[in-house]
Amino acid sequence: MRIALALVLLGSPSPAAHLSPEANREFDRYVAVVETRLARTHYSPQLHPETTELQRKAGAVLVEPVKGGNRQLTGGLLHHWRGAVLVAGARREEMLAVLRNYDHLSAYYAPDVESSHALERHGENARVAIRFRKRKIVTVVLDAECEVESRLAGDGGGYSWSRSIHIWQIREPGSVREQRQKEGDDDGFLWRLNSYWSFLETPAGLLIECEAVSLTRDIPSGLVWLIAPIVRELPRASLEFTLTATRNALNKEKQL
Repeated sequence: MRIALALVLLGSPSPAAHLSPEANREFDRYVAVVETRLARTHYSPQLHPETTELQRKAGAVLVEPVKGGNRQLTGGLLHHWRGAVLVAGARREEMLAVLRNYDHLSAYYAPDVESSHALERHGENARVAIRFRKRKIVTVVLDAECEVESRLAGDGGGYSWSRSIHIWQIREPGSVREQRQKEGDDDGFLWRLNSYWSFLETPAGLLIECEAVSLTRDIPSGLVWLIAPIVRELPRASLEFTLTATRNALNKEKQL
């Protein structure tokens, strides 16, 4: 009975949610601290201490929550996860090429990324449009525009960051009635998404680390027992998929 009820509720539209100015401000304050910390490491390559464990485990994907992984904001939930992978034989130039292949990201990250293309390119900076498709009992389609910077830095290192500028949930995707919903007035599956990559060449291979910070709706009252485990699992699963896909892309590049 409990499983049947879960399927019925998750197969139905979620109660509407609204992105509040307070949640936006709290998210911005949080990522400002994260970016300040990361900026100190970009020109003197240094990854998180636990990431060094991967130097003995080429190919393994390590994913962990940062400060518990989830944080309550005013009218929303902030999710912060860190992941890492070591790719033997890969070079930082190959990693940069994967990150900058803005028009073909789906070749690496399908089915989560359905399509992508660069709207603007200015050296190390770009503005990129991405269509995401995520299926977890229900299918959610989102259009995002992101500002991106990626470059080589330091001795054998490199980094990239991506900040969402716009995220629209798509109503009836793929049909003649397809329509973007108003930003921040939708089901609240994803309102903000920032990703921060750091990578470093080591004798064992290319050590890659990614931190993802996202903002979603709060969990509706009365559905905590049902939705909470899924909301808290999706950011971790998405980061694990992204790192696995990146590793596979780099291994494929080595075979060409």
